[in-house]
Amino acid sequence: MDDAYDEGVDARHGPDAPSGTRAEPEPAPPARPAPPEQPPPGPPAPPAESLALPRTGVAALSPRYQVGAALALALVAVAACVHLGMVFLSVAPANTVTKQHGKAIEDWVYPEFEQNWKLFAPNPLQQNIAVQVRADVLMPDGSTSTTGWNDLSAQDGKAIDGSLVPSHTVQNELRRAWDFFTSTHGTDNRPIGLRGSLSEQYLRRIVVMRMYKGDATSQKGTIERVQVRSSTTNVTPPDWSGEKVSDTPVYRVLPWWTVTKDEANGGVR
Repeated sequence: MDDAYDEGVDARHGPDAPSGTRAEPEPAPPARPAPPEQPPPGPPAPPAESLALPRTGVAALSPRYQVGAALALALVAVAACVHLGMVFLSVAPANTVTKQHGKAIEDWVYPEFEQNWKLFAPNPLQQNIAVQVRADVLMPDGSTSTTGWNDLSAQDGKAIDGSLVPSHTVQNELRRAWDFFTSTHGTDNRPIGLRGSLSEQYLRRIVVMRMYKGDATSQKGTIERVQVRSSTTNVTPPDWSGEKVSDTPVYRVLPWWTVTKDEANGGVR
């Protein structure tokens, strides 16, 4: 009976458990965390070799040929710049560079690259032209007085400098009248063509009007005759150009013009 009891006890406590003690239950193993969700399978990644783009153009050449290609491109760029500069100087107005290297420019441009146009039309004016006038005035006592030379261009310049918005008349009337006269008259001041007399009349009426307006002697009497002249002075070149020009004014003196009766009586005032 004792053997049966012992066997019953050993059966409950296990063969290694000491007699008379109760075996503790084994702890449950810790729960494992759930594995992370895997993304759905996609297309396989391409190999690293396929990510690099193939070389094209100059980059595909070997270093030695790349240097040769760079030198060739540089020579083409320099030749293009030189050619454009030569063509530009050939159509530009006369300047310091063309005066010193005119032969080289002509040898480069002519005859293959000849140009039939100019950069500026007309050639930029490099002179200051002033229109001046004087008059014979019949005074109230019957005597005749000759005025001094009145610089009408200087008066216009002063009016332009002192005005924020100068009128078109002040800027262009006298200048266009003189250009009209010189284009229709020869160097001997004789008219050329049918418009010569018209340009003379136009200029005469303008200067008479200006004398009545701005000359004190003319305002006291009646203008009988007027004489017009131009004073041309070269524009002084910059110091760096080394160019020397005369600063002495050159005069073009027109003959005396008799003022018509309607103009003398105030028809143009």
